[in-house]
Amino acid sequence: MVQIKMESNLLGANEMLARQNRSLFEQKGVLVINLMSSPGSGKTTILERTIDVLDGQLKLGVIEGDLYTDQDAQRIDKKGVQVFQINTEGACHLDAGMIGTAYKRLTTGNEDIIFIENVGNLVCPAEFDLGEELRVVVMSTTEGNDKPLKYPLIFHQAQAILLNKIDLLPYTDFSLDRFSDDLARLNPSALLFKVSGRTGEGIKTWTEWLLGVVDKKKIGLNN
Repeated sequence: MVQIKMESNLLGANEMLARQNRSLFEQKGVLVINLMSSPGSGKTTILERTIDVLDGQLKLGVIEGDLYTDQDAQRIDKKGVQVFQINTEGACHLDAGMIGTAYKRLTTGNEDIIFIENVGNLVCPAEFDLGEELRVVVMSTTEGNDKPLKYPLIFHQAQAILLNKIDLLPYTDFSLDRFSDDLARLNPSALLFKVSGRTGEGIKTWTEWLLGVVDKKKIGLNN
């Protein structure tokens, strides 16, 4: 019973900070995207490809979440994008308090999109609202097509799924039909983008969607 109460208090405090973050992001007119995945899915590579395509079209910022090291942040920094590193030192997820602090230290005030690269985990990050507008799950064909059924919460919450390493599909036993059917039953409104961080396949379709979301957001702010 004590454990349940502690978890309830923790999530309640996080929700309050998430609402504060969301209000701030709305005031600033910035699209905040929570990128979630298991370790090794290719989030950082996808993010690098996304930055390459959107460079010069949108102002971007990145908040990097890792247990330890800043290796991914260094990769993003080389792309010329403002990046802020959060090391959780063992915690399996980012929380709203971390994001609020990071945003205030990262922002120049004119970003169009802030990407949050969450800690690699398909369980814990799904439980914590960060104040983001969009949740995007990255998974790879090498992980197996059963992940939506094994980790339903994170897929149910997502607005978009990036199925990475699509170039490796012929070399795996991944069933694209079964994955698509399971995802459709679990979250029929989620968009599915088939991409390859290695070859760049599908990245243009993904970034065009992002540009459309940003455009709609700007129109809404001006009306």
